[in-house]
Amino acid sequence: MAPDRAGVAAAGPGGRTRLPGDGLAGYLFLSPWLLGVLLLTLGPMVTSLYLSFTDYDLFNAPTWVGLENYERMFSDARWLRSVGVTALYVALAVPVKLAAALGIALLLNTERAGRGFYRAAFYGPSLIGGSVGVAIVWKTMFGDDSVVDQLLRRFGVDTGGWAGNPDFSLLMLVLLATWQLGAPMVIFLAGLKQVPRELYEAAEVDGAGRARRFRSITLPMISPVLFFNLLLETINAFQVFTSAYVVGGPNGQPAGSTLFYTIYLFDRGFGDYRMGYASAMAWVLLLGVGLVTAFLFRTARGWVFYSGDPGDGR
Repeated sequence: MAPDRAGVAAAGPGGRTRLPGDGLAGYLFLSPWLLGVLLLTLGPMVTSLYLSFTDYDLFNAPTWVGLENYERMFSDARWLRSVGVTALYVALAVPVKLAAALGIALLLNTERAGRGFYRAAFYGPSLIGGSVGVAIVWKTMFGDDSVVDQLLRRFGVDTGGWAGNPDFSLLMLVLLATWQLGAPMVIFLAGLKQVPRELYEAAEVDGAGRARRFRSITLPMISPVLFFNLLLETINAFQVFTSAYVVGGPNGQPAGSTLFYTIYLFDRGFGDYRMGYASAMAWVLLLGVGLVTAFLFRTARGWVFYSGDPGDGR
């Protein structure tokens, strides 16, 4: 007579006893995350995709217009302006921030007194992120007749305040992003710790100078970390909003020099109540960031090297 198997525990992978109801309990513990993904991520994404093909003003029912919102973008002068400003910001802020973060990481990777204090001090600005208060202070510092303006006048440079000068307002935001270099700096430090000292010692014996050691040892060995930072900072740069909004407002003042893509998207959606157009802009931004990310992964094959196969970039 066959034994009754109801309620009998089954052996799972590795000999672990699997009790009846384990699967249900697992889904129960995952339910907060699953609900969050469905209600806060996938649901809004699907809704915005639908709205991008409609004319919707938040007060009336959406009206289907097909590709009209997408077609209108390419004849929208302000949209084209926002694309140009954002692209220029990404091209300037990302390499400057990464170069500064790597340079400071190299300095803090050496044995010196107070190293822990300096690491904390350089990381500190990243903790407050892109807060409104920081942006207001930064705008005040670079305003007309401000501390920075008075300092530059001592060297014969009169800009009339960076915040109000369309030639310098974007550069001011680049400096703000660079000042908050703590996160990539810490990641660079972790990567530098993994570089074997024996490689530097062998290079010194062969007569390689600091520049040659940096170029031939440090950069190849930390290339995966460099690529990781490059990827994250590029994506984050496309999404800059708070600091630009505080400095330039919804119109990207002065003279549209701070009209970032996210600023214009917010203005069309919540200023003009063109939520369908704003949704289309959001999906174009997602597509653009995806293409840039794919391009970075494609080009990384030639300069990112891993310790398992140092001769083959992946």
